[in-house]
Amino acid sequence: MQVEIKLRLKDEEAHARLAAALKASYRTTHEQENYFFDGSSAELSSARVILRLRFYNFDKKALLTVKGKQVLVDGVGRCPETEVEVPPDQARGYLSDPNRLLEAGLPLVDGLKQQYGLKGLKGLGGFRNVRQEFDWEGLVLELDQTRFDHGTVYELEAETPKPEEVKPKLEALLTKHGVAYADSASSKFANFIQKSLR
Repeated sequence: MQVEIKLRLKDEEAHARLAAALKASYRTTHEQENYFFDGSSAELSSARVILRLRFYNFDKKALLTVKGKQVLVDGVGRCPETEVEVPPDQARGYLSDPNRLLEAGLPLVDGLKQQYGLKGLKGLGGFRNVRQEFDWEGLVLELDQTRFDHGTVYELEAETPKPEEVKPKLEALLTKHGVAYADSASSKFANFIQKSLR
């Protein structure tokens, strides 16, 4: 079960302010491309299952991820998640022909085929994300700038098994540095599908 704190930053200024405050603990930056798939008859979306293919840093790495039904309450998201690394050149082929994923012999996809009776896959498109990572008090903080066709959102994420302890610390950090924020009300995938920025 993946447990993440998700705090939506107000705007680009809030994002820049937080990046500056965390500068001393900077770790790395990932340029991400995110693409999504559904069953040809919407078998996955109707079950609130997400199948995502993510490319890192211009095809340095590609990850195929399945996320189960996510629950997002008070800025804390919980969902089962499984992922596997795939060769980037092979992964690019799945974008032009999603059905090749069904024939790739990947246990992750074979499990979806069996569970949901998938006969075909269709691409849903996707979005880009720039993720800066910071080491902070034993946590990896992920500072995101997510670019959709309909606009941009900014978010701070942190994966932790103890969100009730960590979230107040993150809120104190943001308040200390004058960073305007709110609990994330929806996931990036929901923003993408619904063409929303909330």
